[in-house]
Amino acid sequence: MKKLIPGLFILLILFSFKGKAQNTENSKIGLFDSDQVLNITLSGSIRELVRDRSDDAKYHPLTLSYKNPDSSLISIPVKVRTRGHFRRTQGGCFYPPLMLNFSKEEVPKTSLFHKLNKVKLVTPCRDDKYVINEYLVYKLSNLISPKSFRARLVKVVYIDTVKDKRSEPSYGILLEEEEQMAEKNNMILLDRMKVQPQHTQFSDFLKMAVFKYMIGNTDWSVQYLQNVKLIAADTVSIPSPVPYDFDHAGIVGAPYAKPAEALQLGSIRERRYRGYCITDMSKYDGVFADFRKLENEIYGVYKDCLLVEESYIKFTMKYLDEFYNTINDPVAAKKAFMYPCDKDGTGNVVIMGLDKK
Repeated sequence: MKKLIPGLFILLILFSFKGKAQNTENSKIGLFDSDQVLNITLSGSIRELVRDRSDDAKYHPLTLSYKNPDSSLISIPVKVRTRGHFRRTQGGCFYPPLMLNFSKEEVPKTSLFHKLNKVKLVTPCRDDKYVINEYLVYKLSNLISPKSFRARLVKVVYIDTVKDKRSEPSYGILLEEEEQMAEKNNMILLDRMKVQPQHTQFSDFLKMAVFKYMIGNTDWSVQYLQNVKLIAADTVSIPSPVPYDFDHAGIVGAPYAKPAEALQLGSIRERRYRGYCITDMSKYDGVFADFRKLENEIYGVYKDCLLVEESYIKFTMKYLDEFYNTINDPVAAKKAFMYPCDKDGTGNVVIMGLDKK
């Protein structure tokens, strides 16, 4: 028996190292490294928070909690304020969009929120399903370009510790902070207004504009940073546009979403290309080819999703079919993508936007 002890001792050491390695590896898993729905709880004076919807809304102290895979509870102090404009003031949202502000000193290194400063929480208006629909558009944007915002679908329970009330779980989207999105692309964020689309990276702009056409989203502009962020290698380099905030897209179908009157569209599901005038259609060849290569993955985002109704999947398949039929037909593509060249049309209307901070 004594001869077996050294061998057993060595095995114990090896298992100990393996366990430590696994713990170290688990600690490296970030918030956006999983597609699994994350259950979180926000607790504190919720009523005071949701009532503070002014343009200068202040931060309120809350606690964010969630469980690790081993069922251990993680609780993190966080400052939260309301944000946005439409969904905060006009969208009829009981829980307005929120900004979560973390203190690095108070976030455990093993937490999913480690190294995160600020994270946006997109909340539902009218129905959870439209939050899921918008989340899937973020997944599409990740397929189209690495210059995109990562998102994590969550189920949120709000606990008002003052009123002793607990909400029913509702879906939400935790959205990557702007600086982190820029940093992962080795770029910086530019807060620069009045940049003309023609003065952005050509291939990146075309890819974004065609993507916006595919999802039926007209609520954007580069000039006024309306649902678009600009990133660049440095302050003197040509910037690239990065889209976000897709709840007004036709593919999402939110009931409160309406196209801008100046665009003269019947509904948000009516597509309108909002790039600038390019008379040489061959300029689109590379972009169209990229979308064709991604066709199966794009359809798969919806076909593989168990959180949406079958009727919505069928609608989305048809909506995407219309897009691919357009880019695969030279005549239809010319009509759609040369629309900004029509001086009598609304292709050059600029959406001025509202404060989204």
